[in-house]
Amino acid sequence: MSWRRLSVDGLRWALRAGIGRVVAQRDELDRINVSPVPDRDTGTNLSSMLGAVLPALHRRPPADVASLFQAVATEAADAARGNAGSILAHYLHGLAASLPVGQPVTLPVLAQALATGVTEARLTLADPREGTVLSVMQAFADAMQAQVAQGEERWGPALRHALTVTQVALHRTKDQIKALQAAGVVDAGARGFVALIEGINDLLEQGRRAVKATPGLAPAVPAVEVIAGKGAVGPDRFRLACTVRAPMVDRPALRAALRELGAPRILLAGSRAQVRLQAEVDAPVAFFATAARFGELVGQETETLAGVDSRRTEVAIVTDSGADIPADEVERLGIHVVPQRLSLDGREHVDGVTITPPEFYAAMREHGAVPRTSQPPPGDFRRMFGALLTRHEQVVEVSLSRQLSGTMQSAINAAVRSDRRRVQVYDSGQVAAGQGLMVIWAAEAARAGMTAPRLLDALDGMRERTRVYAIVRDIAYGVRGGRIPKAALPVTRLLRLCLILCSKQGRLGFHGVLGAWGNLPEKFARRVARTMDPRRRYRVIIGHGDCAADAARVQRAIEAAGKVLDRVWVVETGVAIGAHAGPGSLVIAVQEYEVPSPC
Repeated sequence: MSWRRLSVDGLRWALRAGIGRVVAQRDELDRINVSPVPDRDTGTNLSSMLGAVLPALHRRPPADVASLFQAVATEAADAARGNAGSILAHYLHGLAASLPVGQPVTLPVLAQALATGVTEARLTLADPREGTVLSVMQAFADAMQAQVAQGEERWGPALRHALTVTQVALHRTKDQIKALQAAGVVDAGARGFVALIEGINDLLEQGRRAVKATPGLAPAVPAVEVIAGKGAVGPDRFRLACTVRAPMVDRPALRAALRELGAPRILLAGSRAQVRLQAEVDAPVAFFATAARFGELVGQETETLAGVDSRRTEVAIVTDSGADIPADEVERLGIHVVPQRLSLDGREHVDGVTITPPEFYAAMREHGAVPRTSQPPPGDFRRMFGALLTRHEQVVEVSLSRQLSGTMQSAINAAVRSDRRRVQVYDSGQVAAGQGLMVIWAAEAARAGMTAPRLLDALDGMRERTRVYAIVRDIAYGVRGGRIPKAALPVTRLLRLCLILCSKQGRLGFHGVLGAWGNLPEKFARRVARTMDPRRRYRVIIGHGDCAADAARVQRAIEAAGKVLDRVWVVETGVAIGAHAGPGSLVIAVQEYEVPSPC
């Protein structure tokens, strides 16, 4: 990098130095992540996203700085996870879009692009807040523009001054948001951004020796792809799954071969050495034979789905695996599920693809593993939307509550990059079984012929009629994950109390307590049944965290409560609740049911 013009090679080294600095602070960023949700995963999410960016910095570089920034922004957008990751991805996109292609990038040009990047990041958020990464991005851009206004043309002095200003803005975040002030920490996303700038400044001051090795920085979570095969399958079909293992799986060739199969959709997830495939096809032999060409086949699964309704609807319904939905309903209604991500025992997993609920709970029970959940990156949604738009006029994604996760923002980012007129993202305001009831109703409405605008309006009413109750037997998991105050642990254990949580305005809030002794499942069921109007008809989903016998007791008690019940399902609750409530948790979601009508 020269002192007055940014070169492609200089940018590559600068970003590598910045990424290394962020990765070095990954654990610290996780520790201080208490706002907007105490997920303790900001460092992990930023590192994962930047791991996806790193290959673009090692490949044969493009001819100009603008094109390299565009490649970086594209990789970041596909891999963005968490609020901070999503904001940073949009920031990079706005920055890249405003740079002149094929033209020199001087300090004034980059300073203006930085300002555009902040504007883009703000515009993509429904509720941009000060005291977050946005504040330090703005401070950095303003400081760089101030240096230009004073006639500075050299990178070194301008960056050093802007970094000082930005570090002051970072320190100020702890007084701008109550949660940060209470914890005595700065905003984790803002700290990650400052670390990126600090790494770039290190390169200017120390040269290439400032670039640290970043082992294992490649995306930790197996990439998920949704591949559209040739045509739709008939009524007599099979659900298949298998794992392909090889020293190096040729994914491009495997992808091309899978597209030739008679399958509407094939899910591909995994790493270079191991790939997991799931599909519905007419010809199992051809599917397995194709997969076997690329490595050793293990974990083959075959399920007959003869006679299942495979009508094509105008509106396709998509959700994330935070929704607890009975498998039979997923199949019957053609619901499309984008898997959540989670970290467990130091390993990254794709929910329901590379780890099953029983394996998830076993790791928590037997090894004391503390899971950390993360929303799917926008790339997972984008690939799903793209595959569905080839066969449906509209796509409606019914998301996990915006107040509980960044999943909805990932889906929105993907919708913008797909076809915003044909893809709508809806906030269910629910989680787990409650979200599942919303998704089932939406899929039934789509089957009934309801148009996307009408369906979205109708979902508003169903959201008001849907509630989730969860009972937490051991709050230690919530304490470890940062969702429940540590001070509550000794009190609940001493008094043998179980917390009851309830969905309120998109969040899970405190609803009451029950004694842990006696017939706890029955007491919980009766407590929820008292909230149900005997004049209304209800649907109920009962979720359990590796305690099927207790769920059966809840079901019997609900059915004996004298309420009008349309359907009652029992499922094993997934990571959205299980990661924070742990094994033994019970969930009851109730919905005042109304038959979907297209008119």
